[in-house]
Amino acid sequence: MKVQLALLPALLLFALTGKAQENLSLSDAIQKGLENNFQIKIAEARADIAERNDDWAIAGKVPTINLTANSQNNYRNLSNPAGPLTAANTYNTGITPGIEASMILFDGYRVQITKEQLETQAELSQSNQQLAVQNSIQAIINAYYNALVQQEQLDVLMEVLELSRDRVAYQEVRQEFGQSSTFDILQTQDAYLNDSTNYVLQINTYETAIRNLNLAMGIDDMGTSYTLTDTLSYAAEDYQLADLQQEMESNNVQLRNEYINRELSSINTRLQEAAFKPTVQINAGATYNVGISFGEQTLSFGPNETIQEIPQIAAKTFQPFLNLSASYPIYDGGARKIRLENARKEELIAQLNISDLKRTLNNQLANTLATYNTQKRLVEVTTSLVSNARRNLEIAEERFRGGLINSFDYRTIQVSYINASQQRLNAVFNLKNTETELIRLIGGLVR
Repeated sequence: MKVQLALLPALLLFALTGKAQENLSLSDAIQKGLENNFQIKIAEARADIAERNDDWAIAGKVPTINLTANSQNNYRNLSNPAGPLTAANTYNTGITPGIEASMILFDGYRVQITKEQLETQAELSQSNQQLAVQNSIQAIINAYYNALVQQEQLDVLMEVLELSRDRVAYQEVRQEFGQSSTFDILQTQDAYLNDSTNYVLQINTYETAIRNLNLAMGIDDMGTSYTLTDTLSYAAEDYQLADLQQEMESNNVQLRNEYINRELSSINTRLQEAAFKPTVQINAGATYNVGISFGEQTLSFGPNETIQEIPQIAAKTFQPFLNLSASYPIYDGGARKIRLENARKEELIAQLNISDLKRTLNNQLANTLATYNTQKRLVEVTTSLVSNARRNLEIAEERFRGGLINSFDYRTIQVSYINASQQRLNAVFNLKNTETELIRLIGGLVR
């Protein structure tokens, strides 16, 4: 039993450190995540598409020029017993190449409005890309600090485990001199085994946190292990609600998206209004036709009938053209009016979405700031609690060795130290998460 208890910490430590580990800071984790996140790559691709679409050619401003070619082939069979030309079989073939160009001179400014729409859509795609980056950064920060918390809790449990092992060794020495009973030995061994169980469970929790961190960073090998180089610093800043609200109004990504959507709704309304205006278009071009006819014909003059071959004759025609066309919509059953009214309603909906989102964000910001301030105080309290619990544990160790307290009292103090450390770590972790949420709300994760 003594050999098994002595080897147990080494076995547990080997289970955790058996793999080679690389150093990983929070900034490194964020960099890896931005490189590997699929949603960011999708947003980048969509932003590239929108940027390419932001072109006058897509809007319809530049003229269109087309090369054309048409072929004509026909056969004619004539039968006319009453005339001198009683029969004829002719073949006609030809080709007409040409070039055509068309350009809109006026369309109610739809081209200009469409170009503005394309620019705004490109801006929205860029903002959506920032939103994907923001979500990825927040997920990585939370996952990284969760792994840090589990790592520090692992250190606390190892510290307690070593104390329990020392107690077992101390009781075994006392037993050799007849100062400790079998009951005391069993109690200390029981505490040691319970601490070992907690440590094994914490190893699993820590490894799960590392796997979640790998997932947040987009690492395919979930078993990749790290040495986390950042620390759980809890030097929290003081924030003022008015300042945060001002920054949120200017930089919140969701709110910026809603402003862009409102602008798109306004542009769509102007597009529907342009449908009530005339359209003027110019068309120009030229065609060149080459046609060939050949065959045979039958001529009858009384009893004389002559069959003649029609020689191949090529006819050539060159035809340039320049046309101006204009159209003005008069009646379409009220479809344009309906589309215009719907566009105005969509514009109103976009404004209502902004007002609703502002109200929601202000409420979230106030609640998050209140939670943040509460958690700052909790960190201060739990830090003092851990300091007291650690000092109490040191005193209890001395008194236990001096025989002033029994193993039950010592174990109670030991468990109190574990619980206090866990409370502090949870408080620091919650504070970090809340601060990250505050920064996200004011648009500070991406600039």
